[in-house]
Amino acid sequence: MSLLGVDLAVTWHAGVRRGSTASEPPIQVHHASDDLVILRQSLAVSYEAPFLYLLFGADRALLFDSGATLDAERFPLRHTVDELINGWLARHPRDGYGLVIAHSHAHSDHVAADPQFADRAATEIVGHDASDVAQFFEIADWPTSPGSIDLGGRVIRVVAIPGHEPSSIALYDEQTGLLLTGDTVYPGRLYVRDFPAFAASIERLRDFADAHPVTAILGAHIEMSTRAKRDFPLGSTWHPHEASLPMTVGQLRAISDATAGVAGKPGAYRFADFAIYNGPSRGAIARELVRLAWWKLLGR
Repeated sequence: MSLLGVDLAVTWHAGVRRGSTASEPPIQVHHASDDLVILRQSLAVSYEAPFLYLLFGADRALLFDSGATLDAERFPLRHTVDELINGWLARHPRDGYGLVIAHSHAHSDHVAADPQFADRAATEIVGHDASDVAQFFEIADWPTSPGSIDLGGRVIRVVAIPGHEPSSIALYDEQTGLLLTGDTVYPGRLYVRDFPAFAASIERLRDFADAHPVTAILGAHIEMSTRAKRDFPLGSTWHPHEASLPMTVGQLRAISDATAGVAGKPGAYRFADFAIYNGPSRGAIARELVRLAWWKLLGR
């Protein structure tokens, strides 16, 4: 898929099958454009395998999420980001270039590597509480007011979307039309902790997408396979035949409709391109662990 000069046609590493001697890099790096890099933490390092996004403006870059692992030897995020920024600066020389590290939300698989950047010069790390996020992005009335950050000739709009987690946000890049949605919208299991807040956030995203030219929606994980309604077991580190990372506004509308359909009905519900876990869903989680055990028994 190629949109407005952004290349999203990438095959992500599937992890390493049990018993295999194969290996894969701890971070897969995809240059979607000169000003956008998509990184994915290896499934072999963490089954969460989150996606991270590095966006470049004229004055500073923005890293959206820092991954699931602190250990720099197993997950050399700081080294990778520094190399990418140095490469960009070699093509676009300037002094005093900054870095902002923000997060789609505060769960550990999205903030774990923050300390790798603690002593990095010209670097701001946004706090993890909703109040910290609102203050940094100048969101006057959380969660209904919009926010933004200017990277220097590149404005990123911020939409507050609590429900999965209290500080959840989405980023909209005006330059590419990409909407980055973290764990709120992605091809996988959408875990809902606060259903009224989640439903309102999905509607807020839907309204935003209806009012802006959204070219693609990019979340933080892939948990669905290419088979409709079939996800990989929770905790699996082998993802053959993954679904595509980019989602469409039409799929966002489907999530909105599905959310309305399961309101007041705790439990896990599977749909073609995603699943909604409304509340703790302990029975569904237990079934996922059984599926994982069977998956491993099959050598996957």
